[in-house]
Amino acid sequence: MTALDQFNKQKYLNLETFRKNGECMDTPVWFVQEGVTFYVITMANSGKVKRIRNNGRVNIAPCKMDGKLAGKWIPAEARQVTDPELSQTVDHMLDRKYGLLKKFFMNRRSKEEAQDTILEIKVL
Repeated sequence: MTALDQFNKQKYLNLETFRKNGECMDTPVWFVQEGVTFYVITMANSGKVKRIRNNGRVNIAPCKMDGKLAGKWIPAEARQVTDPELSQTVDHMLDRKYGLLKKFFMNRRSKEEAQDTILEIKVL
């Protein structure tokens, strides 16, 4: 079993980002995976996006909805992606994985919250 195998059939990924003072912040997020690359859709003004812009070093691990780990942390590098074609592809992949649940939660957000961005996370 490889470190990436632990993400098979998982719904949530715990994304550990780092504040400027080095303090780590864990956030459970939905994700899709292509090989060693993971994609997450999130609000563009979220704290995790700001932290990743400052420091792309992250750790990831599969987790439950509440963030409780379901595997081991592995180091990765994250960056914000602005390619509209990739954003559309990732959105379709997330639709296939999460279906109506994704549509329900995405539609509940206000217009101010609706500015999404894609995070690309590559395992080191």
